[in-house]
Amino acid sequence: QVQVVESGGGLVQPGGSLTLSCVAPGTMFRFHDMGWYRQSAGKQRELVAVVGDGGYTNYADFVKGRFTLSRDNAKNTVYLQMNSLKRDDTSVYYCNRGDLRFSLVWGQGTQVTVSS
Repeated sequence: QVQVVESGGGLVQPGGSLTLSCVAPGTMFRFHDMGWYRQSAGKQRELVAVVGDGGYTNYADFVKGRFTLSRDNAKNTVYLQMNSLKRDDTSVYYCNRGDLRFSLVWGQGTQVTVSS
């Protein structure tokens, strides 16, 4: 059962930008916090940022000032604008609910590779 579809990843040079999108139709989208997570090879999945149902946002320290999370409830979509990308940002990025007690089925994720 596909509940979320992530897109927008790719190869970018250090200092570059990417915008990720996540569509989650039919998931009571507007009533839940939504978050972006990432998982690098050999590491645990970590939370990158969360946007609440009211629009407030919270960011992990390692992306503060560089990433911006937003949501469009009419489109059941969350966006992650990533600027000033670093090699350490290389990872597979996933979206899901902000509170994983109410987790959706994880999607395939979208690969972000920061390399020169």
